[in-house]
Amino acid sequence: MGGQNLRILIVGGYGMFGGRLVDLLLDRGGLELIVAGRDIARAKSFCEGRIGQAKLTPLVFDRAKPAHVLQQLKPDVVVDASGPFQVYGDKPYALVEACIEHGCHYLDLADGLEFVAGVRQFDVAAKAASLYVLSGVSSFPVLNAAVVRFLAQDMQHVTHVEAGIAPSPHAQVGLNVIKAIASYAGKPVKLLRKGQWTSAAGFFDSRRFVVNVPGTMPLNPIRFSLAEVPDLQVLKWMRPELETIWVGAGPTPAILHKILWAAAGLVKLRLLPSLLWLAPMMNFVINNFRWGEHRGGMIVQVTGAARGQMITRSWHLLAEGAGGPYIPSMAAAAIIVRQLNGILPEPGARSAHEALEVEHYLPWFERHGIRTGVRDKNGCGTLYQSILGEAYNRLDRSLQHFHGRTQNFQLAGKTNISGGQGLLPRLVRWGFGFPDPGQDVPVVVDMIIDGQREIWGRRFDGKRMQSEQFAGQGRNEGLLIERFGPFRFAMALVEKSGELHLVQRRWSAFGIAMPKWLMPRVTAYETGGQGRHNLHVNIHVPFVGHIVTYEGWAA
Repeated sequence: MGGQNLRILIVGGYGMFGGRLVDLLLDRGGLELIVAGRDIARAKSFCEGRIGQAKLTPLVFDRAKPAHVLQQLKPDVVVDASGPFQVYGDKPYALVEACIEHGCHYLDLADGLEFVAGVRQFDVAAKAASLYVLSGVSSFPVLNAAVVRFLAQDMQHVTHVEAGIAPSPHAQVGLNVIKAIASYAGKPVKLLRKGQWTSAAGFFDSRRFVVNVPGTMPLNPIRFSLAEVPDLQVLKWMRPELETIWVGAGPTPAILHKILWAAAGLVKLRLLPSLLWLAPMMNFVINNFRWGEHRGGMIVQVTGAARGQMITRSWHLLAEGAGGPYIPSMAAAAIIVRQLNGILPEPGARSAHEALEVEHYLPWFERHGIRTGVRDKNGCGTLYQSILGEAYNRLDRSLQHFHGRTQNFQLAGKTNISGGQGLLPRLVRWGFGFPDPGQDVPVVVDMIIDGQREIWGRRFDGKRMQSEQFAGQGRNEGLLIERFGPFRFAMALVEKSGELHLVQRRWSAFGIAMPKWLMPRVTAYETGGQGRHNLHVNIHVPFVGHIVTYEGWAA
C-alpha cells in the first residue's frame, strides 16, 4: 500500500487517546481519519478545531453494532481507542470479529491483561483473511517490550523485569482510564514472582523508583502501584526464562495516589466490593486537583546474565510539559505511518508487543521533546560519573578530566568575587566561609577523594571554605548532596551542550527538611575549555538578598 491513501476509522477518536492519535497523524498526507464516537456533536467539534494534511471526517458510531459502518465505509484500518477494555461485557471482541468479516486491519489501545491475551483466538481467521489484528498497541506492552529487548540484547539469560509509568500531575486523564484502574484496584492480579505464578493486590502492591534520565533533572522518587497490564504475561512469552515480572503506575500528586492506594486496600480487605462506583469522583479529583511539576516519566529495569556476570540496566524516559500524554498513542501512529509507507505487520491476531522497536519511537520522542537514557547499576566510576551516567561522556573533556580523577589532587587559579554589602549578606558569607569580594583573587582547590565521597577545600587568597559531596539516598536518590556543616543541599547534575549545571532541588538543616520557599536560590554551572575547570556560582537567599557571586578558573 505504499504511496496509497489509507482510511483509518478511530473509535473513540475525540477521546483522550484517540484524540492524541489524531493529533499525531494530523500532518500526514494520504490519510483520511474518521473520528468516530457516540456523540456526533463532539466528533464534529473535534474535527473543526484541527487543520492538517490528513482529512478528518466525524462519524457517529456504536462499537457494539459495527457491521453496517464497516461495510459502508470499508476502512483500511480500525483503531479501537475507547475502552475501558476490562469491562467490555459479554462480547468483548465484537469489533474484532466485524473487522475480520469485512476485511479491515485492526489495532486497539487495550491495557487489559485478559483482553489482550484473548485476542489470539482469532489468529487463524485473521491469517486466512490476510489481516493483522494487534491488541495492546500502547506503552504497555509495546514500548515496554521494545525496551526490554533493547536492554537485554546482549543478555543470554534474563531473570527480572520491573517497569513503571508516571504521568505528569497536569496531564488530563480520561474517565475510561480511571474505570480501568478502579476495576482491578485491590483485587488479585496474576503475576510472575521468583519463578512462580502468584497474585498480588492491584494498585496496592507497590514499589518505589526514581525516573532519572542521565544528564537531566530526575523526577522525585515515586511510589508505583501494581497495574493489571498485558506485560505481566506477554513478557514471559517473549523471554520464557523470566522469573519475576512487575509493572506499575505512579500517578501524582503523591497524596492522591496514597488515597487511591488506601481505597484499594479496603477492597483487598473486602470492606469494599470494588472501586468502580468511585470512578466518576476519582476522575473529577484527579483532573481538578493538580499541583507539582509538569513532568512525567517511565522506567524499565532488566536484570540478567551477560559476559558471565549478572547485571542490571535501567531505561529512563522523561517527558516535559504536554509531550508525555502522547506516548500511549505513539505505537498506533507509528504502525499506521509504516503502513502508509508500505510496511505492514504480519497477518494474524496477537498481542502487539513485538510490533515495534525502540528506534521506531525515537522520531516521535524527538518531535515532542521526550528524552531517554540508559543506566548501568554495575558500573559506578567516580561520584560524578555514577550520577551522570552516560551523560558524563557528553561533558567537555576538561570537565571529564576534572571529575574523572580517583586520587587526591590540587589545582590553582583565579576568581572574581562580588557580594551583597548589607550586614545579613556579610554574616551569611562569614558563616559558610564564602570569600570576600575582590578581583583576580588567587584560589587553590584541594580535593580529597574517598571512593564515592569528595571533600572540596577551597582557599581564596588564604581564606578557607570546605564542603563535602556525596550521592543522595532515599528521597534524594539521583541527586548530588553538598554538605556545609549542618546544612545539606541536594542538587541535580544537568548536562547542557557540554556544560555541567548544578540545579538546586531541596535542602535541610540539622537533619530537618527545610521548606523550598526558604531555599537559597543558586545558579551554578561548570564549563571547560583550554584544559581549565571554569566555575560560575551565584547565591541569593530569600529575605536576605544577594550573598555572593564568584566566577573563576583552576587548572
